[in-house]
Amino acid sequence: MAKTAEKAARSSVWLEGKAHRRRGGGQPSGLDLDRIIEATVRLLDAEGLPKFSMRRLAGELNVTAMSVYWYVDTKDDLLELALDKVMGEMRLPDPDAGEDWRDQVRALAREYRTLLVRHPWVSALVGVFLNIGPNNLAFSRVVQRVVRRTGLPAKRMTSTISAVFQFVYGYGTLEGHLASRASAGGMSVDEYFQQAMDTVTAAPQAADVLQESREIMAARGGDTVAEMLERDFVFALELLIAGIEAMVAREAEAAGENRPAAGENRPAAGEA
Repeated sequence: MAKTAEKAARSSVWLEGKAHRRRGGGQPSGLDLDRIIEATVRLLDAEGLPKFSMRRLAGELNVTAMSVYWYVDTKDDLLELALDKVMGEMRLPDPDAGEDWRDQVRALAREYRTLLVRHPWVSALVGVFLNIGPNNLAFSRVVQRVVRRTGLPAKRMTSTISAVFQFVYGYGTLEGHLASRASAGGMSVDEYFQQAMDTVTAAPQAADVLQESREIMAARGGDTVAEMLERDFVFALELLIAGIEAMVAREAEAAGENRPAAGENRPAAGEA
């Protein structure tokens, strides 16, 4: 058990120096790692993670599976490379550009949400790997630097990042699942949503909850599912930003209360 846990903890294409490794022998004609990763992303987008296999990938590339293994040792290595590849699609703000931190938090949240919706398989892999590829690290670095600019003390950084980006992760994951489910049924998201509402309406045990939901949905507005999702996301994100502002003020107030007044000496260590 201990050996299995140790292997899982250090299993990473980036830690083991395999991201750019080539095996000995002749290189398969017309194939390179970038092309393999791009094909992997296309297949994952089109067919989803459960259907992905090295044999299916080889068929997409019109090569043998062994040709793919000339570049990567395992399917997990390839999935880790594909995950980092799409993380590079996000447009990251410059924390040193002088832009307001609130606008930069909004920009980062929107980019991450868009990524999760565009590539629904990403959310399933984020917690599987160590996420230490160059694009993952670039995203994490910018997030940390932007959140540091809020004025919160360092001890509050991880909590703040979790509040914002775990919310975005959950929202984007559910939104991506909705789009995938609709696509699998050959429907638009609006058509799928209407079908789901019609189905639920037929369930007597859901009548009360459904009626309350209809009133809430009517109040929030939006003619399409996309509009409803966008309004909810924007407002929820503003709640989080307002919460950060409130906590900055609270931390500043607490620091002021704990600071000795001018001319006042703190008790020496050991004094009552």
